Amino acid sequence: MYRFLLSRQWVILTLISLLLIPTMIRLGFWQMDRHDLRTARNQLVSDALAAKPVPVEQLTTPGHAVTRAERYRTVTATGTFDTARELVVRRRVNADETVGFHVLTPFVLTDGRVLLVNRGWIPADAAQTVFPKIPAPPHGRTTVTGRLMADETTAASGIKDIKGLPDRQIMLINSEQEARRLGAEVLGGYIAQTAPQPKGGSPELLGDPGREDAALNLAYAIQWWLFSAGVPVGWVVLVRREARDRRAAAAGEDAPASEPVSV
Repeated sequence: MYRFLLSRQWVILTLISLLLIPTMIRLGFWQMDRHDLRTARNQLVSDALAAKPVPVEQLTTPGHAVTRAERYRTVTATGTFDTARELVVRRRVNADETVGFHVLTPFVLTDGRVLLVNRGWIPADAAQTVFPKIPAPPHGRTTVTGRLMADETTAASGIKDIKGLPDRQIMLINSEQEARRLGAEVLGGYIAQTAPQPKGGSPELLGDPGREDAALNLAYAIQWWLFSAGVPVGWVVLVRREARDRRAAAAGEDAPASEPVSV
């Protein structure tokens, strides 16, 4: 009765089922790896945001590459803003997904070194070839607070570093490039300013980094594993149904024909 399993159709179906099971199991483990990675990232962000603020000089120096553990750490710095050499970063969005600029202002520390400060977002009211009007930062010596960020790269951000942009406009925030432009010692990375609050709310300070949805990956992993368990169950159900149909067909063929009714 089960010789039909040797037919071409059932051999192909069985092979596909045997391939699907390990594939789905592997996809489940891949989603679990994604879950663990996102959970670890979320924990790093939480730990960094909860850590006590420290002077920026304790975490970064010229040429330093900000690490994952240092990213988002709250730091403080004392110095003066150098608005004469201020830049804007193109194609950045605010919380409402409106396209505009980020304002990047060199901040000259008391020892003469420079810290790059992302002062926040402003709208692109005019043509993007025109340098926008930017609200002034506090004058004179001041202390700023912000989240330490790593240098931006195309590989990490997916943003292409376009050349030949209008004057004082850039695509990526990179301390090494700015050190060459400014001819100064620039601390590695930059900070996203969180204090003091700008007058009039502009530039719009950047929000806290969001948490990645690790629970979604966990749900996907369970889903793939349930699918992998369902494949053999489905195969057995199909086999039993096929065998039942064949038995019913055979029983119908073997049944004696009814005798004609006498008149």
